[in-house]
Amino acid sequence: MFAGMAKGKEMHFSNQLRSMVYASLMSALIAVGAFVSIPIGPVPIVMQNLFVLLAGLLLGGNRAAAAVGIYLLAGACGLPVFAGGTGGLGRLLGPTGGYLFGFLAAAYLVGKAAEHSRGRLIPELMAMVAASLIVYLFGVPWLKFVTGMDWQKAVAVGMVPFLAGDAVKIAAARAVAGSLRPILSLQPVPPREEKVG
Repeated sequence: MFAGMAKGKEMHFSNQLRSMVYASLMSALIAVGAFVSIPIGPVPIVMQNLFVLLAGLLLGGNRAAAAVGIYLLAGACGLPVFAGGTGGLGRLLGPTGGYLFGFLAAAYLVGKAAEHSRGRLIPELMAMVAASLIVYLFGVPWLKFVTGMDWQKAVAVGMVPFLAGDAVKIAAARAVAGSLRPILSLQPVPPREEKVG
């Protein structure tokens, strides 16, 4: 009985450790995505949101939000993890700050949808589309407020140029998640059967 309880606790600890490692890895990938940056105006084209979506698909809501939270905290502390190799609170409060905070909500939404969809394509695609819109819901008003643009210009420079790329990133995130899920399973691994004699 006690051996079974000990194995159960060991598996639980192992899953928690694995979850923390995956969340940290996704934080690092989101940071790497920031370095793939094409400046086209106040809001650059970046790969961060691809990894935010991927974090949600692979980690679930709470772990994906934790991964994005670690990323934002690292950036707020001054580590150069934001677009263009920048960091600091000034970047979080600048024109693109709303998009960065939107990543947190997006990762959580996709993660929760992934937990309930059981790998079904359509619900996950719909969740990623909704999550991408949530990023704009945070980002565009913030951009308008910080820069003083009117609504039309804020939408024109802060959303419209990125929609086609978002569709590609959504498709890529789903394809990569489908390949990685069997490898990165967060489910407990059954104990090996020991041979007797």
